[in-house]
Amino acid sequence: MDNPALVDVTRGNLTESLHRGSVAVVDTGGNLVFGIGDVDARVYPRSAIKALQALPLVESGAAEALDLTDAELSLACASHNGEEIHANAARVMLLKAGLNEDDLECGPQWPQRMEDAAKLILADEVPCGLHNNCSGKHAGFLGLAKTMGVDTRGYIEPDHPVQREVRLAMEQMTGDTLTEDVCGTDGCSIPTYASPLRSFARAFASFGTGEGLEPLRADAARQIYDACINEPYMVAGADRFCTRVMETFRGRVFVKTGAEGVFCAAIPELGFGVSLKCDDGATRAAEVMMATVLEIALELNEDEAVLMDNLVNPPVLTRRGVQAGHIRPGEEFLSALKAALKQAK
Repeated sequence: MDNPALVDVTRGNLTESLHRGSVAVVDTGGNLVFGIGDVDARVYPRSAIKALQALPLVESGAAEALDLTDAELSLACASHNGEEIHANAARVMLLKAGLNEDDLECGPQWPQRMEDAAKLILADEVPCGLHNNCSGKHAGFLGLAKTMGVDTRGYIEPDHPVQREVRLAMEQMTGDTLTEDVCGTDGCSIPTYASPLRSFARAFASFGTGEGLEPLRADAARQIYDACINEPYMVAGADRFCTRVMETFRGRVFVKTGAEGVFCAAIPELGFGVSLKCDDGATRAAEVMMATVLEIALELNEDEAVLMDNLVNPPVLTRRGVQAGHIRPGEEFLSALKAALKQAK
């Protein structure tokens, strides 16, 4: 079936384009609090589930053995801009494991922001794996391999001990069985496994609250959650949705974007996990979808309300910075979400 249009893009008085998608909100009991679109279709979560992929790093004792700071543990969950602070932190993580950037198998990537790319160009340098937006995750994988006493080479392969640990944690958190037929290769070369949005939302409900988790895993989830909300800049960086939301909400929510219009979130005070997918992969629409869920679900203070107003209804601008339209949640999405969350409360 076709998913409904959840986000409208206007220009002048007319709707110029629509973004279809699906959203799942699940509680700690695994109950679907809100669902729109096909929440049981398998989707690749891409980077939206990096916090879950970091669980073995913490619960194995590797993070403690490597003396990872909150900033470094946050970077292990990041899709960062490739700013100098991110690249340097990834380098330190590798050094703590007795490794260097040559051990990374994520591939090089230019920094996302023009000013950071310009620094490399002016220094007559080219980007390396440290600038890859997934370098922190890969440094975490390498640190885990080192403390496990296994070969660090080929840590990106599905049958490597590190990836087997990651897959097991994902299966346990989502309640899904992850097999070769639902496995793809992520942009940074590690396996990515497709599961239903409902399953990812369930995982993040538990991740944010610890409910239903064994004590060791609940403690690991809490450490990762706290690291990310204490160091949100490391999760993304300047002018990024995830950083802005976690800085403003000060521990009330964890949010993480993924490629191709995927987003996941944990809202511990409500016991909710959220996952969503914009069908056409547009980040602009996925951000509006996630911001809408947060705005409707939570009682907001003044700072939170100002931020959400900007994120739920971002303007469409001309090259001169003049507003020409809006990106906004569709009425069907808004009304269904309000009704479901009102009933849940």
